[in-house]
Amino acid sequence: MRRVFWLATGLGAGATGTILVSRWLHRQAERLAPPNLARQAGRAVTAAGAELAGTIATAVEAFREGMAEREAELRASDSKD
Repeated sequence: MRRVFWLATGLGAGATGTILVSRWLHRQAERLAPPNLARQAGRAVTAAGAELAGTIATAVEAFREGMAEREAELRASDSKD
């Protein structure tokens, strides 16, 4: 009777392990399919583009502020002369 119990337990564990590994492999194959890779790359580019756009906007704003300050300095020096 013990042998039958351990045989059934081993078969059950083997079947369960096989099913879990099979499902994991299927998920990995889906994740690495070309359409999904393209979608992931698109998301990464979009996120990086948004960050880059924010950085560029900040730089342009800083440039304009500096330009306005310099213009004010030049106008002030012209009015003194």
